[in-house]
Amino acid sequence: MKKALVILTLLLLVLSCGSKEFDNPDALWKYIKNPENSYLQEKTIKGVDYKLLYKPHDLLVNQELGSTVNDSLIKKYRDKYKNYLYFTLSMSKSGHELLSHLARDRNKFGAMVNELAFGMERNVHVYTPKKDTLPMTDFIYPRMYGMSGSTSILFVYPKRAEDLKGKHLNFTIQDLGFNTGEVKFKVPTEIIKKEVGLKFE
Repeated sequence: MKKALVILTLLLLVLSCGSKEFDNPDALWKYIKNPENSYLQEKTIKGVDYKLLYKPHDLLVNQELGSTVNDSLIKKYRDKYKNYLYFTLSMSKSGHELLSHLARDRNKFGAMVNELAFGMERNVHVYTPKKDTLPMTDFIYPRMYGMSGSTSILFVYPKRAEDLKGKHLNFTIQDLGFNTGEVKFKVPTEIIKKEVGLKFE
């Protein structure tokens, strides 16, 4: 009886260590937007609100699939996205995009637009506790023209096993002209290694 109990306990531990899968995107979004689950982190420095979200790749797969879902397409898009890390960085001041606060100064406004559109590889860095820097694969900054409550940028990095050996990755943002100094987040590698996903039907 004791042996059976030990085996059952070990089996439950193994199952609990696996990645979670959700039945629909709304449930997955709700889970990752709960700061207790470590996918979302928030900081406010000098009146600037920062939100960093680690985005599971199944959310990008879901966007690609749209209304067409079949096993071959799921595999195709998972193979396309699974080897990268996706971070969404949102920044706002007083509930508005960062650019909204520079609209009266044409020079500063133009410089900020240029930085957000073309220079974020100089301003954002991801590195391991051993100071090994991950090369940025890409970043996407959609201009919202004041229609959004924040400035949001998607950052893409390679997903490499050697970078995930430590307990966390450091995600840093240089001062973008709001006297915040460098802003730093620690992203637990556990949420990357056991990334939550979707049950596609």
